[in-house]
Amino acid sequence: MPEISKAKKEKIQEQILHLLFTISPDSTFTNKIAREIARDEEFTKYLLQELKSKDLVSEVNKNQLGSQYIRRQRWRLSNKTFQVYNKYQ
Repeated sequence: MPEISKAKKEKIQEQILHLLFTISPDSTFTNKIAREIARDEEFTKYLLQELKSKDLVSEVNKNQLGSQYIRRQRWRLSNKTFQVYNKYQ
């Protein structure tokens, strides 16, 4: 499988951030994000982990009742990122 260029990865990450901004302040699961941007779930998870390391997104590990997710992850924009996006809208 060919390597994806850094520029293309950044464009896909921008799509992810835009998607999370449109549903903000809600969060969504990795598989729904992957479905929306038409990418593989594992690749999407990898990109989300990169965004998390840059403090652009936050991982939600618990459901509304406070139970810890075992195999699933939800994602939302970090507060700092949301403020920056909201300022330029």
